[in-house]
Amino acid sequence: MAAGPLYHFSDEPGIARFVPRSPRARPEVDALVWAIDAWHAPMYYVPRECPRACFWANERTSAADRERFGIAAGSRFVMVLEEAWWERMLEATVYRYLLPPASFVLNDATAGHYVSREAMEPLAVEPLTGLPGRIRDEGVDLRVQPRLKGLWAEVIASTLEFSGTRLRNALD
Repeated sequence: MAAGPLYHFSDEPGIARFVPRSPRARPEVDALVWAIDAWHAPMYYVPRECPRACFWANERTSAADRERFGIAAGSRFVMVLEEAWWERMLEATVYRYLLPPASFVLNDATAGHYVSREAMEPLAVEPLTGLPGRIRDEGVDLRVQPRLKGLWAEVIASTLEFSGTRLRNALD
């Protein structure tokens, strides 16, 4: 079981029941309900298909990488979006569903992913608007740049911890 709250984020406002399913892009993967822990949750304060590169320092991160990527003291993590998504970010509403944690197990500690094989009803749902402000209010260093793929290649070759989402939607 997870320690602390677990969330699922969606563009859909009225999900009454979460049923395990395989990812659309990977139907061979087991059918699961996916959730994210509270620390990583701001990574999902974006439209669902928005590509984003998130990274942060840990005890193994070199001083050179901290400086190179501009990791500020006190920042939870850095989230970088592509400019092409900025207008959608400003107008989007994302729904944060609070899920019952009992049946979830940790799937990926670095990304904060938890999974369950059980169907479940959410405990609550909250619409989130003003997404850039909410992200910054969570202590996240939100950045925007023209493209992500070059940066992402540098991040994954560095000593940083990282989590990338929907990068298949990033511009070439």
